[in-house]
Amino acid sequence: MVALEERAAAQAAAPPPERKRKRRSHSRSEQRAGAAFAVPGIVLLLVFVIGPALVSLVLAFTNARLISPTPPEFVGLENFQRAFTEDATFHRSLLNTFLFACIVVPLQGGLGLVLALLVNQKLAGRNVFRTIFFLPVITSMVVVSLLWRFLYQEDGLINASLSMLTGGAWAGQAWLADPSTAMGAIVVMSVWQGVGFHMIIWLAGLQTIPEEVYEAGALDGCTPRQRFWHLTLPLLKPTFVFVLITITIAAMSLFVQVNIMTNGGPVGSTSTIVLQIVQKGFQQQQMGYGAALSLIFFCIVLTLALVQRRLTRDKDC
Repeated sequence: MVALEERAAAQAAAPPPERKRKRRSHSRSEQRAGAAFAVPGIVLLLVFVIGPALVSLVLAFTNARLISPTPPEFVGLENFQRAFTEDATFHRSLLNTFLFACIVVPLQGGLGLVLALLVNQKLAGRNVFRTIFFLPVITSMVVVSLLWRFLYQEDGLINASLSMLTGGAWAGQAWLADPSTAMGAIVVMSVWQGVGFHMIIWLAGLQTIPEEVYEAGALDGCTPRQRFWHLTLPLLKPTFVFVLITITIAAMSLFVQVNIMTNGGPVGSTSTIVLQIVQKGFQQQQMGYGAALSLIFFCIVLTLALVQRRLTRDKDC
């Protein structure tokens, strides 16, 4: 008797067959629609990302040239041996790229956090300051590089301002023509251009922190410094990881600024890995060697990202 009652209750609770068929039909139509929307993205990804990456991987082990009647030949690890043992320009570019990243990553990330803390205050006109700080980000890097190249000229606005501030004692400096100042000039311009983006990321992280956390800290007698170090920073760790990885990748990919402002000069003081890849692959038409350099660059950036992610992961993971 009990079994019959349970069977009847189960049949009553189960949806009718027509409803099941409608659900399955609706689910299939959603899957087909989702697949239709995904196909264009998948095709573009295959054509413009995965495809070129596979072609570059193959070319890295050949002596292919951009325009040549001779078909490419397999040369094994010859391109990589040349890069690490013979190419002094690549060694200098590698050093310059790491130097740029080591300066820009903490400077841009730290300054972005400071600006985010400032514009997160409940002050009049804070939206205006947010817009001002973010404007360089939405401006084309080409335009920004051209603008700062004029500013850095010997008769440019920067030297004119320094001369006015020093009462004419400043004689002027060709910032981009001096090997000792060219990279520093590019660092300043790059930090100015990109700090607004990371300010917005930090600001988004700050606004996800519940106000109750700060109220509890105030009840415990936290000073502003203690609140920042013991409440704000720990809760910003996911944002910190994102900012750290994105700045590092962007810094290692330094190209546009150098290509427009110095073209790697003077005397190779601002040459970078990406600039070398472009020059070897397209200007000197050494596609095989350029592909090998791009593969080296990919491995370096991937390794840095994985190391950073491991160092900044939660200890309980």
